[in-house]
Amino acid sequence: FAFWGAEESGLLGSEHYVASLSSDELSGIYANLNYDMLGSPNYVRFVYDGDGSSTEPAGPPGSGAIEKVFTDFFDSKGLASEPTEFSGRSDYGPFIAVGIPAGGLFSGAEGVKTDEQAAVYGGTAGEAYDPCYHQACDTWFNLNYTALDQMTDAAAHAGWTLARSQS
Repeated sequence: FAFWGAEESGLLGSEHYVASLSSDELSGIYANLNYDMLGSPNYVRFVYDGDGSSTEPAGPPGSGAIEKVFTDFFDSKGLASEPTEFSGRSDYGPFIAVGIPAGGLFSGAEGVKTDEQAAVYGGTAGEAYDPCYHQACDTWFNLNYTALDQMTDAAAHAGWTLARSQS
């Protein structure tokens, strides 16, 4: 397990980490699970589109299986989710660049919630998923605890699932 902070200053930690590994060390990494913003106040349950079926680009082979772990979890709980692209804006980027399968969750940042999303997830259409994104008001008080609970349950499930079986 590896954790990076201050991703907003650039992908410095993950880029340095991946660049510092030998090819043998890289081949020992089974998957990258990326959790970036899990409690946005006007949230959507976004799952990175590992197989590229709804967005481009797809992740490396195996990324679609990671996506399925998350979507199956949400489906089993009767919770909607939707795909989001690997935009390169988070710490999965350096791992994908060297062919390591990746997946993860995202509850939204400066993007604007649609009418359709508000009908499914609640919240307010026409407003940012996180109106405090990168602003002084982005504190512990700027969270949706329901989203945080559901997203961290999915994260725990994925970690446990992948730790038990690499198939």
